[in-house]
Amino acid sequence: MMKSAMEAQSFWALMLAVAALLPAARGVWLNMPSSGWKCVYEELQTNVVVLGDYHSFYGDGDHNYTIHPTLTIKVSSPHGSNLYKKEKSRHGRFAFTASEPGTYAACLTVVNDDHNGNTVTVGLDWKTGVATKDWDSVAKKEKIEGLDLEMKKLQEYVQAIKDNMNRLMSKDLGIRYASVQTNTHVARYSQASLVLCIVVSALQLLYLRRYFRKKKLI
Repeated sequence: MMKSAMEAQSFWALMLAVAALLPAARGVWLNMPSSGWKCVYEELQTNVVVLGDYHSFYGDGDHNYTIHPTLTIKVSSPHGSNLYKKEKSRHGRFAFTASEPGTYAACLTVVNDDHNGNTVTVGLDWKTGVATKDWDSVAKKEKIEGLDLEMKKLQEYVQAIKDNMNRLMSKDLGIRYASVQTNTHVARYSQASLVLCIVVSALQLLYLRRYFRKKKLI
């Protein structure tokens, strides 16, 4: 009995460690160009919640992180609709729920008269799905803490992984079906082309035979 309890405890500890290593959020550092836009892209499914935080600073020289250059940021949907746009912003937060599957983009540019030729770096923290949840509020609302809270987080992560795997499997089946259909069409087209070539060759042979006989060459 004691051995079983220790094995169960080790199992859950391992599962919690795996959950802690899952990529729940994506933070990136962007060195901005002196002009033009720089974008971060994320492929999302419908009803996925997205929460993003951004802040700017000068990334060269004495690395003065207290001075923030101004930016213009816009977040767009797969069809180009603006979900968030803010001009002359140094830091901020945006949030939205994906209304359609596809690639969403967060694009930033530096205000030209503000950076004075210095290198501008932008920190962008992009969270999706489970990572956007306020677990402190969940713990207070459901009156759970400690291992129970970690188990609930693990369940959410496992469900997210399951949903993602189901989506990938469905996408893979769609690709396989399209591949089979394409191969079938190509095979039929090849057969039709071969039959057409044989018919044309036979007609050419008959025509040449008649022509040579008419000219008394054979």
